Amino acid sequence: MHLRDGLQPHSTVAQRYAHLAETGEIAEDPAQRPVVSALDHLIDEIRAKRLARKSSALGWLFAKNRAATEPVTGLYVHGGVGRGKTMLMDLFFDTVPVRRKRRVHFNDFMADAHDRIQKHRQARKEGTVREDDPIPPVARALAEEAWVLCFDEFSVTDIADAMILSRLFSALFANGVVLVATSNLAPDDLYRDGLNRQLFLPFVALLKRHARVIALDSETDYRMEKLNRLPVYMTPLSAETDRRMDEAWGAVTRGTASAPDALTVKGRQVAVPIAAGEAARFSFAELCEKPLGARDYLAIVDRFGTIFVDHVPVLDQTLRNPAKRFILLIDTLYDKRARLVLSAAAPPDRLYAGRAGVTEAFEFDRTVSRLIEMQSREWLDEWSERRGDPPKAAASGS
Repeated sequence: MHLRDGLQPHSTVAQRYAHLAETGEIAEDPAQRPVVSALDHLIDEIRAKRLARKSSALGWLFAKNRAATEPVTGLYVHGGVGRGKTMLMDLFFDTVPVRRKRRVHFNDFMADAHDRIQKHRQARKEGTVREDDPIPPVARALAEEAWVLCFDEFSVTDIADAMILSRLFSALFANGVVLVATSNLAPDDLYRDGLNRQLFLPFVALLKRHARVIALDSETDYRMEKLNRLPVYMTPLSAETDRRMDEAWGAVTRGTASAPDALTVKGRQVAVPIAAGEAARFSFAELCEKPLGARDYLAIVDRFGTIFVDHVPVLDQTLRNPAKRFILLIDTLYDKRARLVLSAAAPPDRLYAGRAGVTEAFEFDRTVSRLIEMQSREWLDEWSERRGDPPKAAASGS
């Protein structure tokens, strides 16, 4: 769905939200209404600020208005997984009338900031820049690129991030940046058990000064509802199955940027072809036809709670080693209680076609049982509960 379909180019978030509800794209939720109103109020303030910045006579006139020249207070929306935060951010980002705006996963933004800081330090060593402190020039550059900064999945787990956030965002706010963020955590719960958390607390206070904090307390987990209408084991292999896998990926990762990633395991790089948030997607060939082992699969599952595997073939004698790896992969996913979404050439009980009596044949009986269990309502309910989501009926099938 494209958010502009059927919508006026200058409509409000409320109008766009109403359109989606009327067309059945979303179910209207009273708990989301306060966030919708807050986003439209923020857009009004940003529009006034934008006019005040114009160098035209009209902009100069608006600049006489004290309210238009004051810093714009952003918005920090927190709530459980699947409550509609990403959808609301979609509406806001598509509506806000600003050219220099940026939407990014918070971890990606911080990785970018650290890279810029390191490059500035190197340039200072080489004498090509004068400022000793890298934070002010990095903040100026970031603010020049985007003065409306939107974060998906705001969460602080890395001590390197925690130690620079207060100084970095003080400089960003001083450069007029407006922050809009979604998170599963209230500000006071960020970096809750982190090392040297007392050094992080000034950032919490700073965040509360520069962003209105609003809780989205919907009782409905829309992401799980949508996923629950989708099968998690799809067969046979076809263009339609590929489309359904893409639909499931979209339901899990909606709004989160997808990009290649890599994990370091004992000094080696394990490629992750597509990653978004806590989900990763591989083909069977990428996971089981390469020389990966138990340690690699453990690293993948420790990093990603949901694993997509495309195009599992019927495993005959010519694929004996890939079959062994597939058995090991499913054992790892099962033991770690991960969520698996998979497309295969055949149902679980017809997926192995190697010789009877060999070790893999006996072991694959266990794999069949586990593949069936991992499609069950109970399995996905348990997965959801472990992540703090309310249990939902899970779809399975072929």
